[in-house]
Amino acid sequence: MSGNKWRQLLKNYQHYLKIERGLSSNSIQNYSYDIVKFIKFLEENDSNEKPETVSEETLQQFIYEIAKKNTNARTQARLISGLRSFFDYLIFEDYRTNNPLELIEAPKIGRKLPDTLSTEEIDLLIREIDLSTAEGERNKAILETLYSCGLRVSELITLQLSDLFFEEGFIRVSGKGNKQRFVPISNYTIKLINIYISQIRSHLTIQKGFEDTLFLNRRGRQLTRAMIFTIIKRLAKKAELEKNISPHTFRHSFATHLLENGADLRSIQLMLGHESITTTEIYMHTDRSKLKKVVQEFHPRMKKN
Repeated sequence: MSGNKWRQLLKNYQHYLKIERGLSSNSIQNYSYDIVKFIKFLEENDSNEKPETVSEETLQQFIYEIAKKNTNARTQARLISGLRSFFDYLIFEDYRTNNPLELIEAPKIGRKLPDTLSTEEIDLLIREIDLSTAEGERNKAILETLYSCGLRVSELITLQLSDLFFEEGFIRVSGKGNKQRFVPISNYTIKLINIYISQIRSHLTIQKGFEDTLFLNRRGRQLTRAMIFTIIKRLAKKAELEKNISPHTFRHSFATHLLENGADLRSIQLMLGHESITTTEIYMHTDRSKLKKVVQEFHPRMKKN
């Protein structure tokens, strides 16, 4: 019976994440993943522990079991963080008065940063696109939009024709939690999108419900996240780039290049759609040798013998 109670509370928690927190289905799935694993662990061990009274010892045993199979510190940290959030929700809803994960420490992990592409590498990737095909013209516009505007892949695939404010030089982006922001777009990227719209998209048979979607597949439907990953992975292979490249690499490169060229963090934060500037700072990895050079060049004490 306790298994049913766990599943019901998980469903309530997912509803809370969607309605109260405004999270996307992907985020909700990520939050739920480890809670589902914990419920299965309880069932496999014939445990009747209830969500209201489950002990710290049981949770430690579960974390230990996972750690035996997966020694990755990042996975363990995510597991503990996900469970802690769930029990915080149970406290919020008055099911519990304490969080059993309060004293369980997550392993220390370094900040894992995605690879950054140089402008030369981005140009190299784009040169590998076969522009003799309709998909080629579309893919070029997609890659330039990712890099020019620093979009998340989910923001790119849901971009609408009605979100394009080209006369003003902006696009409207629907980010996490359906929060909207306006991001500047370059004239060059506007030109590529207009070529795609007039020469490629206009010849597609567009399926019902996708009339306003900007980037479409051959069947006139919205592209999937997986398709964008595949396009980029194939181009990276053709270009013989050894880096681990994904759509997010373009977003990270967008932010890094802006920072390197003198943009301030607050502006980058607004363009990326981060609620907290701390999140933006995680993206920014300036080479230590550069920092050293800056101090040597500009700090008064460095000029003293």
